[in-house]
Amino acid sequence: MCTGKCARCLGLTLIPLSLVCIVANALLLVPDGKTTWTDGNLSLQVWLMGGFIGGGLMVLCPGISAVRAGGKGCCGAGCCGNRCRMLRSVFSSAFGMLGAIYCLSVAGAALRIGPKCLIDEKWDYHFQETGGAYLRNDTLWNLCEAPPHVVPWNVTLFSILVVASSLETVLCGIQLVNATFGVLCGDCRKKGEVH
Repeated sequence: MCTGKCARCLGLTLIPLSLVCIVANALLLVPDGKTTWTDGNLSLQVWLMGGFIGGGLMVLCPGISAVRAGGKGCCGAGCCGNRCRMLRSVFSSAFGMLGAIYCLSVAGAALRIGPKCLIDEKWDYHFQETGGAYLRNDTLWNLCEAPPHVVPWNVTLFSILVVASSLETVLCGIQLVNATFGVLCGDCRKKGEVH
């Protein structure tokens, strides 16, 4: 597969993944679909915005850059073999990898620590001492009095962020290598094939 076609495919995969991360992080801000819990009662990992900033915006840029790198060259006719856009995609992909790793780190820490919730009239990270064992024992999940259903809410959304950011890390790494080949070798497509 040519570097341009590969870049376009990777970019068209990264864009929806980044949007999934943005939506998942936005939903983490409203447990049980209500904003009444946002006054200091959400976990730190929700406020770190790993899905919005890292897996979202920082990956959206390389996704768009990769799609553009898969198009016509910088002169419009592709005379430079699309090297200029591929070079931009190299730096953008490295930036995206950092964002995806940030998202993965925040989401992984959130799953290990557990949500901040109310138990016995005390707001705290009550599952922090379990080292993530609460994930396998769903009877503990009902101990949280408020926000309602916060544990399955956080587990589901942070798990989505872990999966999406893992895929983003791999795809940005592939695009980094692909774009490097594109810079060094140019695009192998003929002028008639370029969209």
